[in-house]
Amino acid sequence: MSQPELQICNLNQYNSLGKMNNPYGHVGESVNKEGNSALPKTGNEATNLAEAEWRPEESTIDGSHVSNQDLKGDSFATQAVDDSAGVQQRFGKDNRLRDESEDIKKTILEFKRGDLENPYNWPAWKKLFVLLCGILSVINSTLGSSSPSGAISYIARDFHVTNEQQLVLPISLFLVGYVLGPLFFGPLSETYGRRILMVAPFVIFTLFTMGCALAPNWPALLIFRLICGIMASSPIAVVGGLYADVFGDPVVRGRAMAVFMAATTCGPMLSPSISGFVSVVSWRWTFYVDLIIAGVCLAVLFFLPETYGPTILKKRAKRMRKQNGSHNIFAAIELEKKGARQMITVTLMRPLHMIAFESIVFFTCLYCSLAYSIFYLFFESYPIIFEGIYQMNTGVAGLAFLPILVGAILALGIFLYWDGVLQRAKKANAPWANVEEYRRLPLACLGGPAYVISLFWLGWTACPNIHWIVPMLAGVPFGIGFMLIFMALLNYITDAYEIFAASGMAATSISRSIFGALLPLAAIPMYRTLGVHWASTLLAFLSLAMSIIPFAFIKYGDRIRANSRFCQELKARKERKERLATESAERKGHLDDELAKELKVRGE
Repeated sequence: MSQPELQICNLNQYNSLGKMNNPYGHVGESVNKEGNSALPKTGNEATNLAEAEWRPEESTIDGSHVSNQDLKGDSFATQAVDDSAGVQQRFGKDNRLRDESEDIKKTILEFKRGDLENPYNWPAWKKLFVLLCGILSVINSTLGSSSPSGAISYIARDFHVTNEQQLVLPISLFLVGYVLGPLFFGPLSETYGRRILMVAPFVIFTLFTMGCALAPNWPALLIFRLICGIMASSPIAVVGGLYADVFGDPVVRGRAMAVFMAATTCGPMLSPSISGFVSVVSWRWTFYVDLIIAGVCLAVLFFLPETYGPTILKKRAKRMRKQNGSHNIFAAIELEKKGARQMITVTLMRPLHMIAFESIVFFTCLYCSLAYSIFYLFFESYPIIFEGIYQMNTGVAGLAFLPILVGAILALGIFLYWDGVLQRAKKANAPWANVEEYRRLPLACLGGPAYVISLFWLGWTACPNIHWIVPMLAGVPFGIGFMLIFMALLNYITDAYEIFAASGMAATSISRSIFGALLPLAAIPMYRTLGVHWASTLLAFLSLAMSIIPFAFIKYGDRIRANSRFCQELKARKERKERLATESAERKGHLDDELAKELKVRGE
């Protein structure tokens, strides 16, 4: 039996020849010659902040190799394959299907230009609502991460816990959930869509937050906290893709992600003061407040629309099959094979491979992991400083975190200002604006020293004879440095690795969550052994060593990328895409000529 050939045509040309006129979107038909076809990418671009396009990637469908093609504008693509067994398995052993099983053709749907169901074409208010849902979900997630910090002494007294290492576990186990959850939520969102992976885990998170409030004993509380952490990691894994689905302009999407990243600091900074004040009544009210906030946000989140293009097309294809009685119309995602093997090799092994063999990813993970772990270590060290040295109660001591939030907001302003400078430089064709190392890394070069200064500031001003406001204000440069480091380095990975950026981002997420869960376990012994001054100084010197990394990337980054296997593969894919685009343009020109000849014959 002959193999099928992909045809890419202009829809207007196709309709003018009387082939098809379909109100649902782009549909096409293929003829049997070769064995290649193009499909929209449904791989993991969830956290890729630099890609605006729904770009195709190599994949395998029913055992056939699929190559890259350009599917933008008014084109559409189809694939015909001998799949009689597969169709019969899906739709039953119908006699008509059996008769036609020798040459079954699959018609693949794609958004047409201006399609209102395409999330890129949604009105501004709808996109802003998606932005709001992402922000609300991550605020709840991070609010829950640090909520026991102001209540832990009350919890310990109620459950008779005296081991100091165990007192860190309610926060550390939540962060362990941040390691486990994204391994599944990211890939699942590319199979079942974003909405279900945003709403369902949030519902479970809300229920187990109530479980924490009603926990009968210490082990139950720890188990509930772990489950809450796993479910709360969903927005961390999915929101990047959520925003990539609706914001086609990379500048707008980058700014939306900057706002989202700034929002991630709101929860941890507000939670200690909330828990500190309400725990005086009962530590359970810490989780009841979280439950109330989650319940309000859940009511909003229920209205989140589906944003993932392949899932929207999948629903459209099902609707067309039902209405037209045709069983050969599919969305591309329905033809992909995604099994356990792909999850293990791509989702799990590629991030680990990048940590081991990609210098950019390794040193980025190292720096971000240290910064992130110090951030969560503060939930142990701040009570030592402000409750121990300055004799504040837990609620007032929780207010010491607010300057960090102020610093994060200032960092957002710095990021947006620098992004404006970068966009103007690109429009002016400034050479530096096209170099990956100069686009974002200067922000880390500013954030790194600010982070180091804040740690020295905190450590050497935390004295009974120095007013409490002085060490508290160290949180402002800390918040600035923390946010700029993350914004710069995570965007640099995106710029450097593009279609592989999701794996690089997964690597940083896994590593920093592990460090964030483990390092706070050493906080109390370290501060007790070294004292506040030298414990903070040790953290400052470690951060000083890490702050060299963005400067090294600026100097040697181009050479590192030149020797990177992933960057070389990316370059090869770009060249292949350009070649295929040229061939597609030539094929389109040939179709135009054929169409002109046929119209001329008809006119005569």
